[in-house]
Amino acid sequence: MSKVFGYPEYDEKGEKILTTYDNEYKAMMMDIRVYRMKAGETRTFLREGEETAVLLLSGNITYKWNGNEATATRKDVFTEGPWCVHGCTGTEITVVANAESQILVQCTKNEKDFGAKLYKPEDAPWGYSCVGKFGNVAKRRVNTIFDHDISPESNMVLGEVLNDRGNWSGYLPHRHPQPETYFFKFDHPEGFGASFVGDQVFKSTDESFSAIPGGELHPQAVAPGYQMYTCWMIRHIDGNPWLQTDRCEDERYTWLHDAEF
Repeated sequence: MSKVFGYPEYDEKGEKILTTYDNEYKAMMMDIRVYRMKAGETRTFLREGEETAVLLLSGNITYKWNGNEATATRKDVFTEGPWCVHGCTGTEITVVANAESQILVQCTKNEKDFGAKLYKPEDAPWGYSCVGKFGNVAKRRVNTIFDHDISPESNMVLGEVLNDRGNWSGYLPHRHPQPETYFFKFDHPEGFGASFVGDQVFKSTDESFSAIPGGELHPQAVAPGYQMYTCWMIRHIDGNPWLQTDRCEDERYTWLHDAEF
């Protein structure tokens, strides 16, 4: 049986493995890794038969792909928006760290040829969700870097969430048939939250992750005093891509939409 939560460590080369096609989280159908890069370090990603997204979490890097080059900076995930290069099978993406940096690399099987694109912060603006609802304790900022509407040939979705301190996200409790992975960061190293996967609850800590099987409810919460970042990554099912409107809420809680507090 696949695991649904993990606390991975970096290896001596600065690689942290979350999910692969054959590890205990293979139900995600994605290969997801996080890298710490030292100034001057270079990493190249080339996947045949797979699409690849390289997201800057923090630092200063130069992307190189298909004869293009772009320098991206991000102080951290809490104060600045995302930079990401997303390429189809056979796209070589090189990342040069101009300073100490951190990147997340998301891959999945996909033979389609759709080129490559650089997404900038203005392409994925933050927007507040659930303001004033549920006692105003589920409001969070959300962005979508790419989804089925933005990149219809992709088999993945990539976006980010920022929980306000002490607030919930993924609320009301909802489910969808596509598997989803959450990668968590906190604005202080001791920060923590609660990650629900169906009827199981896990302590989310800095750089832990949740591997949510399709069909499971998955609300999240962060402790008071701490801000929580979530990188959310969905894998489409063949013939059934995830859409922004695909939010099947648990009927036990839908009365809260009309409740006043």
